[in-house]
Parts: sequence; C-alpha cells; structure tokens
Amino acid sequence: MQSKATTVAAYLASLPADRRAALSAVRAVIRANLDRDYEEGMQYGMIGYYVPHRVFPAGYHCSPDQPLPFAALASQKNYMSAYLMGVYCGCGEGPGAETADVAWFREAWAKTGKKLDMGKSCVRFKKLEDLALDVIGESIRRVPARTYVARYCEVLESMGKPIGKAAAKSAKKPAPRKAAAKKSSR
Repeated sequence: MQSKATTVAAYLASLPADRRAALSAVRAVIRANLDRDYEEGMQYGMIGYYVPHRVFPAGYHCSPDQPLPFAALASQKNYMSAYLMGVYCGCGEGPGAETADVAWFREAWAKTGKKLDMGKSCVRFKKLEDLALDVIGESIRRVPARTYVARYCEVLESMGKPIGKAAAKSAKKPAPRKAAAKKSSR
C-alpha cells in the first residue's frame, strides 16, 4: 500500500512500532552499504534509493521525471518488502533465466539457513529475524550507481528502447558532486 508521506521520517513515524523498528534496521544496513551516487527519499509511496538526475539525467524510462529506482523499503498490508532492483537489473536471457546477481543472491541467502520469500525484485518478510541482513547489505554494495546505470542502459538498448546520447554519456562520465545533494530524512 502506497503511503502519502513526503519524507522518510514521516513514513517511518506512520508505521506501527514493530514495523518501524524492522524497516529502520534494514534502512541502516542499506545506507551503510549504499554508493555515494545514490540518494534516499520517498519514491512511489515507499522509502526509495535511486540514481538522481544529477548522475543519470534521463531518469526512469517509464517516468523520466522520476530518478532511476535502485532499491526500496515498504510496509505492505501483510508483510514488509525490500525491493532490490539492482539484483534484477539485466534480467536473465530467456524464460526463467536468472542473472549472475540473482544466482549469487539466492546462494548467499541459502548459506544463512534463512527461508527466502522472494518475488520479482523484492524480498518479503514479516519480522526482522526473517532477513539475512548481511546478504542484503552485500547486494547493495555490489552495485555502485555507475554500474547500475550502465546495466540499465544495456537492458534498454537490448529491448530497442532508446535512452538518448546524453543519458548514455552520463552513464560513462562522472557527474559533478554537490556537497549537500543528499535528499534524506534521518
């Protein structure tokens, strides 16, 4: 269910205490492993982690006015979700095929002994203890923003969707870094 909250702090404050604690813990892991070129804020009614327009001006192809989504946290009706689009970017070749990142993620999770409740780009959980936080952290750390944008552009090109020359160049060239560019509510 989408929240109407406009800040991360407001989103978290709107949750029951147990869900606020769980999502805050996952948020801390994500933030500790997040590349400096990603930003945090509200996106699509969830806590979002995304590639801002200063890094990738083309934005999300489905809605170019939105920055490119990378990960998200949400409290749904019957569970909570950690959306890990960076794990799925590049979807495997052919029906049912998985990327090397998805295979790594499943294998790393299995080694923890925890049950994986995974959908297309999301891990569902009812309580914090259901999660392998170290695997989530590593999955975030493994995909810096520049790598994610390059993979995203490759996938779009393979689907015949033009991204534009400016967007392709921005995927290869470092963007200027603004000191106070972080869009975060702690």
